[in-house]
Amino acid sequence: MHFTDAIALSSVLDSGVAKIAPQNPAQRAAAAALHATEFERIQAFMLSSIKKSCAAKGGSHIKLPLPLDAEVSYLPYKQFYEAHQRDMELSVEPLRVNLRAALAKASPELRKLAELDVVMGKILRERESRLLSRVPVLLKKRFDALYAAHLEQLTAQGQDDNPAAWMQAGGWLARFCQSLQTLLLAEADLRLQPSAGLLEALKQQEHDA
Repeated sequence: MHFTDAIALSSVLDSGVAKIAPQNPAQRAAAAALHATEFERIQAFMLSSIKKSCAAKGGSHIKLPLPLDAEVSYLPYKQFYEAHQRDMELSVEPLRVNLRAALAKASPELRKLAELDVVMGKILRERESRLLSRVPVLLKKRFDALYAAHLEQLTAQGQDDNPAAWMQAGGWLARFCQSLQTLLLAEADLRLQPSAGLLEALKQQEHDA
């Protein structure tokens, strides 16, 4: 942790709990229900977008690159993955901001939690972005390995290549796209975790009221 980050975190931890009037039980219940619905909507949108786009005939706004000839290039799939990463970030950040705002209104204790989340978000953002940006780069190893194994099998069997079969069940590109989808779904879950934690705190406060 950078020295300035430690100071910012310490400042929030050492500050007292703000004196604000907590919401009544009905207000908390309404806020929890509203934000739970929004969380579920965004989560469903993200997961559906990933699954649809990873299907050969998917209907997502992010289109899966498909080979038109025997030329093989990882770049379109790297760009595909990065497009989903941008999409996820645009979906998750407003959700998290809105949940912080809801916590800040709910009670003094939850306001403190929202303030901590702001600081922790800033501290971890750069590291998270750096690590997640490595995923599409590392995914190239899987792409290259599957294609190399595919070529070896063709050579061993004395067969000509058929790009039209790459996306068929068991095809090397179909297997790669399955790996790609698995990673995207895992990343979506990772990106949603901070918001899920804030939502759980809001729900718990509502139950404890």
